[in-house]
Amino acid sequence: MTIRLYDDDAQLLRFTARVMTCEAKKDGYAVVLDCTAFFPEGGGQGADHGTLGGVRVLDCHDVGGEVVHTTDAPLAPGSEVVGEVDAQRRLDMMQQHSGEHIFSGLVHGHFGYDNVGFHIGSEAVTMDFNGPLTDEDVRMIEREANAIVWKNIPVVTLLPDAQELAQMTYRSKKALEGTVRIVTIEGADTCACCGTHVRLTGSIGQIKVLSCQKYKSGVRVSILCGRRALEEETAQQEQLRRAAVALSAKQHEAAEAVERVIAERDHLRWQNEQLGLRLYEMMAKAEEGNDARVVACDVLTPGALRKAAGRLCTGAKYGLVLLTREDGGWSFALSSQTEDVRPATRALCEAFGGKGGGPKDMTQGVLTAGSEAQIREKLSQL
Repeated sequence: MTIRLYDDDAQLLRFTARVMTCEAKKDGYAVVLDCTAFFPEGGGQGADHGTLGGVRVLDCHDVGGEVVHTTDAPLAPGSEVVGEVDAQRRLDMMQQHSGEHIFSGLVHGHFGYDNVGFHIGSEAVTMDFNGPLTDEDVRMIEREANAIVWKNIPVVTLLPDAQELAQMTYRSKKALEGTVRIVTIEGADTCACCGTHVRLTGSIGQIKVLSCQKYKSGVRVSILCGRRALEEETAQQEQLRRAAVALSAKQHEAAEAVERVIAERDHLRWQNEQLGLRLYEMMAKAEEGNDARVVACDVLTPGALRKAAGRLCTGAKYGLVLLTREDGGWSFALSSQTEDVRPATRALCEAFGGKGGGPKDMTQGVLTAGSEAQIREKLSQL
């Protein structure tokens, strides 16, 4: 079996190993070494990347106890190679994984919930807990988790024997056999884990919660740690700055400024709708006395279309309201209190192109051609 150097020293990034086997595969070459510092994907943590003997390591997996490295070029079996682990990716994985341990351990300690699903994604770390958490609960855990980070305490890795393990209380997603690797962070967590971790919690930098949403019978919490958290906060700060400039407000007053603009927008929409209805009433008055009434009105909102058609047909056979469309056609609503409007709708669509449908007293649709006068004449003929 491959000797896993990262188990003893997660800070080890450069090592020398002997190539045991190298096989061509569809996605590259599968290389097995006698020892490795490359962590294979597993337990929610992504694989290390880097180089072996100058060729790129694209991925890394555990296959039957062997660590199989996927490289972009072959390596000669029996040769000695120098491996170099991508330091930035390794640190990122350690920050995210150690931060997850602290957060999950605190949730378990306060609420007794288990982390039943964990994944370090390319954008965020997700944790699935089998119980509910409020926003206040999550913020409290976030504060305590960062307090653990700032204490800069050791992240201890243990390999207890069976007797010692039996006396320990630790988190684990499943029953384990054989040698069990335990990761302990005082005051936060003790958990069975095969992943890589920082030596001191201060190296995590910070832990930031992105979201907490209902998931199955519990919640899914998304967090960022270290460099990822800093980059996210920088991006959010830039968005806030731009919004504040656009609103002519100070950054700490941006939320109130947005609420004010939304209130003004809603009031203007209401005013616009009322003015549209008044103009429509004036145009509809000119149609009184016609059996087929048509009003082309570009000041009505789409939501008022059906209501306007229903009012227009009072005392007539047909009431047809047209709204201009960006593509040059019409949106329409055709209504009647005495007639089945579906045959008339089909006739209009056949004459001017388009489609429409609905119950016998009210149809809606679009017409792709025709002027107001042409549509009026066609409806009058019907």
